Amino acid sequence: MKVLVTGVKGQLGFDVVNELKKWGHEAVGVDIEEMDITNEESVNRVIKESAPDAVIHCAAYTAVDAAEDNEELCRNVNATGTKYIAKVCKDLDIKMMYISTDYVFNGQGTRPWEPDDKREPLNVYGQTKYEGELAIEEILEKYFTVRIAWVFGVNGKNFIKTMLNLGKTRDKLTVVDDQIGSPTYTYDLARLLVDMIETDRYGRYHATNEGQCSWYDFACEIFKQAGMNVTVEPVGSDQFPVKAKRPMNSRMNRDKLEENGFERLPIWQDALARYLTEIEY
Repeated sequence: MKVLVTGVKGQLGFDVVNELKKWGHEAVGVDIEEMDITNEESVNRVIKESAPDAVIHCAAYTAVDAAEDNEELCRNVNATGTKYIAKVCKDLDIKMMYISTDYVFNGQGTRPWEPDDKREPLNVYGQTKYEGELAIEEILEKYFTVRIAWVFGVNGKNFIKTMLNLGKTRDKLTVVDDQIGSPTYTYDLARLLVDMIETDRYGRYHATNEGQCSWYDFACEIFKQAGMNVTVEPVGSDQFPVKAKRPMNSRMNRDKLEENGFERLPIWQDALARYLTEIEY
């Protein structure tokens, strides 16, 4: 099977390409240099020349706060670019997987979000990802929409690397404790995505590592597993004013994975332990 992967320089795209190769598939990894997803001609040419059996679309504009000031660019990447890719997949009659986010929901309450819950984005980033979801649903029948949250991978920046770097120079940190979600290791996620793309069990899915925590809990576990003596103090989100509103509730119901024969991801603490053996800190 030949699979084109967008956003190959990102945390997830990087791992997806590696995983595809491990499974014996042919992976074509592209980033902005090879295919500018905001340019319809570029999207058409690159995908049609590659002639893949499927596209896994990991590329996205993910700078959540910057998106508030760069709405047009964010929309061009997350919504318009996604629409261009979907149109080519339709032309070629191939399947497409779109990586989306918990930010399409309003982030309220405590109940885990179901894949078919009402979408009410809180900010520009969430709105544009929602528009990307709508584009796929309108254009394609052979699609997977996979919502992820709180990701960390070897390639690129993430919360774990930030904490480890801060822990080297500070013995005390404050971290928010009123946002709840599930840390998700891109290595585990990539294995699931490759497993999914081999099937025709289309639809919307939620894919995060098992278990849930606050960012505060996550930080405490990072320092504990890394053997670093750092005191972490819990604070409310109001202590860290940011441009874009953040969801308090990022809990995701993952039952649909199991119902469709896919394996759930390991618990997040286990994922963290494995990740720490892969990076230098």
